[in-house]
Amino acid sequence: MESQKKSGSSIGGLIFVGCMFLGGGIGMAMGNMPVGGAVGMGVGFIAMGIIAAYNRNR
Repeated sequence: MESQKKSGSSIGGLIFVGCMFLGGGIGMAMGNMPVGGAVGMGVGFIAMGIIAAYNRNR
């Protein structure tokens, strides 16, 4: 079987979802899930942008 290489956009999507869930979980633990989810989404979008920029220059 061939090993398939993941593209930057698919890895960035996984990072985004992971950041969103982490933010939601931290927000739930702090008692304010919507704010935690919003912060997680913001961090996820920034991480996606960094990964996309890194893969564009490769």
